[in-house]
Amino acid sequence: MLQRIQTLYLLAAFALCIGCLCSPVAHFTAIESYNQTDASNLLGYEQVDMYNLWLVSSEGKHLFYFCPILMAILVITSALIFLDIWLYKRRALQMRVASFSMILLVAWYVVYGIISFQLTSEMQFWRPYWTAALPLAALILLYLAFRGIMKDEKLVRSLDRLR
Repeated sequence: MLQRIQTLYLLAAFALCIGCLCSPVAHFTAIESYNQTDASNLLGYEQVDMYNLWLVSSEGKHLFYFCPILMAILVITSALIFLDIWLYKRRALQMRVASFSMILLVAWYVVYGIISFQLTSEMQFWRPYWTAALPLAALILLYLAFRGIMKDEKLVRSLDRLR
């Protein structure tokens, strides 16, 4: 099982999804306008970090839940990738699970973009963290794993034809 290259790709994709799950993915800052003395910001905070489940103010004291859909997508994707590692005897199912995980990671970026767009209208400045690129790297690794699984399936089918 572990000697197959696609298993290593799946392990790396799992680690990247877990890393993104535990790290902040964006930073929002309120910019003072020229006509107002106070900044137009989200619930009175000047700076907010967005994690996959919540928003945290720059002081770190205020914590409130906002975007659980991001966390749900990453948790489901991580669980499916971990399950996909153990499905090495059932290659057809393993390919379907890998492709569904890729679709979920694309959905994560769609939701991430929607939430960032909504918060940008309130906070006026958005900066993504480097950890927002981890699902993209996991998506690439899942694609490489999918290709490896497909190659194994073709090899097994060609050997069955020879019998």
